[in-house]
Amino acid sequence: MKKESKHFFFEKRRSPPCAKQKTFMLRPWPPTWVAMAEEQKFFWFFFFKKRTFFLALSLSACASADPNVYTLTVAPGATLTGAPASIEVRRPGLAGYLDRADIVLKNQDYKLSVNSQQRWAEPLADMIGRILAQDLTQRLPNSSVFDQSGAITANPDARVEVDILNFDPTGDGTVTLNASYAIEQGITHRPFAARHVTLSAAPSGPGAASLAATESGLLGSLADQIAHDAVSQAPPPA
Repeated sequence: MKKESKHFFFEKRRSPPCAKQKTFMLRPWPPTWVAMAEEQKFFWFFFFKKRTFFLALSLSACASADPNVYTLTVAPGATLTGAPASIEVRRPGLAGYLDRADIVLKNQDYKLSVNSQQRWAEPLADMIGRILAQDLTQRLPNSSVFDQSGAITANPDARVEVDILNFDPTGDGTVTLNASYAIEQGITHRPFAARHVTLSAAPSGPGAASLAATESGLLGSLADQIAHDAVSQAPPPA
């Protein structure tokens, strides 16, 4: 049984020269045209199928996994007495290159090494201020220590201001904390202690977790010095 063609085209019919209107007739495609169309149909079908497959494969490969998120922790230290009754830790000043979500894994030869899969759990300046306040709370048990980013707005007896210039690993892996701090009276804002410190420590191993542990320890050492000055340099209560 002859298979009917599904493909048609309009063919111009021969008309007398005097005819004012041209006429056309609908005729089926020749077999060779039909065969070519079928070949083209299968070609484009598999072409787009493969394009879709490889596009989906590329998107799947490019989709990154969830990043690893890290936080600093409190480092215990020796307790002291005699500091002002209430102390506010101001939000630390932080060098711009450190003020990022990605952890700076190395600073060498004018180049920073960062990894988008290794991130801080919160803005680094906020986290440093929060951890430093907790470090001082542990070291000064008789003082009420709170950080500026919290809900407490009471006027403190003293304020701690910290400016961090460097806080990252150098070429050999050693982590350096280069910072300045000042302790001032709460009402008059008159400083009674000011110091620049450079602290260093080597991580116990590679990776962001070891780096976070080392930086937590350096913040603890900074808190030791601040607590010492808050006791030894504090003016007598009015």
